[in-house]
Amino acid sequence: MRNFSTKTVLHILVIFSIISTGLSQTAFQKRLESIEGITKVFPVEDDSLYNEAFEIYIQQPLDHNNINGKYFNQKIYLSHINESLPMVIELDGYNVDKIRYNELSHILKCNRIIVEHRYFGHSKPDTLDWKYLTVQQAAEDDHYIIQIFKSIYKNKWISTGISKGGQTTIFHRYFYPEDVGVSVPYVAPLCLAEEDPRIYSFLKSVGTEDCRNKMIAFQRELLKREDELLPLFKKDAEEMNYTFSIGSDRMIYEYAVLEYGFAFWQWQKSTCEEIPSPDTTNEALFEHFKLNAAYNYFSDEKIESIAPFYYQAYSEIGYYGYDITNFKDLLQVVKEPTSKIFVPKNSNPHFNCSLMGKINKWIQKHGDNMLFIYGGNDTWFAPSVQLTGETNAIKMVKKGGSHRTRISSFNDEDKEIIYSTLEKWLDITIER
Repeated sequence: MRNFSTKTVLHILVIFSIISTGLSQTAFQKRLESIEGITKVFPVEDDSLYNEAFEIYIQQPLDHNNINGKYFNQKIYLSHINESLPMVIELDGYNVDKIRYNELSHILKCNRIIVEHRYFGHSKPDTLDWKYLTVQQAAEDDHYIIQIFKSIYKNKWISTGISKGGQTTIFHRYFYPEDVGVSVPYVAPLCLAEEDPRIYSFLKSVGTEDCRNKMIAFQRELLKREDELLPLFKKDAEEMNYTFSIGSDRMIYEYAVLEYGFAFWQWQKSTCEEIPSPDTTNEALFEHFKLNAAYNYFSDEKIESIAPFYYQAYSEIGYYGYDITNFKDLLQVVKEPTSKIFVPKNSNPHFNCSLMGKINKWIQKHGDNMLFIYGGNDTWFAPSVQLTGETNAIKMVKKGGSHRTRISSFNDEDKEIIYSTLEKWLDITIER
């Protein structure tokens, strides 16, 4: 009889484990492929929390009011542990290029679905007929996906999303309040106008007065030295392969100077102490400007990747503009700035001024089991959801937090509030 070393035995066990896992994945994949409405299933890699993961395509009507019309395939990712566990469904607001980490599903240690939004990434119809890119049509997409997978996952369902995904989470819950038991929107604005003026008031009050004055002085210096700094701007844009079709380099430069205030507080890549003084060098001014204004936001590549969002912003969900009170005397070409410059030229949106108001009222009166996460210094906190105490919903605000605020950002006391709230609503125990 041949003797095997311990190392060899372990190696054989690993091989058998891999083969066994592969057979299990194949069986589950076949089960998914047999479900009506699912058109494609591809196994993908995920982290060790999950046993199996798949890139899946769902056949969706372009118009849910006309199921005999055109269809498109919508991409989702499914990460599976056990069908007896709860399901977290992340409703994204944009494209989803790859499977990624989700904080809530890791906290709950449960299954997860990530949904790519219609008209983004791979979830596009052959022709972008803009009239079908609505909040309600997207909610219908999400509802259909949930109904499909409830045939497998019969435990609690929790919806979540970040930023525009947080908005998508809110909107879906408004149209289909019974689809999930709990919703956790992160850093989700609820704008009540085409260009919500609450942004301007926020930028006049966030942080300290000294910091705000320092920022204004910095922006004014950028405009005063526009002729000197524009060559640095052009050179850097060329090196980064940015192109700008919505206007001249000078126009883009001035817009980026105006954007600086919004972006500084949204992302907080620098501190107030790191803002250069007006007497610093051109190079130091530009480096801080480049880091914090993120002027690639105005590039063709960036605009093209999220163009459907701008249509949505100016048809239903609102956005923001720019207050030029402190800079009007120095702007050379930008006189009446608006974010409408981003709207796809062939889309021609007309803003529905009532829908967000209806959703806001519904949240305040009927939005139970909703946990809102915000960063207190994030510019998008300005148009955040305002609760009235008529539901059991709670709003957790991280003092000084940015748009990157997550549950992990909070101190232990606030985390305990979040965990205990989720435990109560879901009737589960969360490991601390």
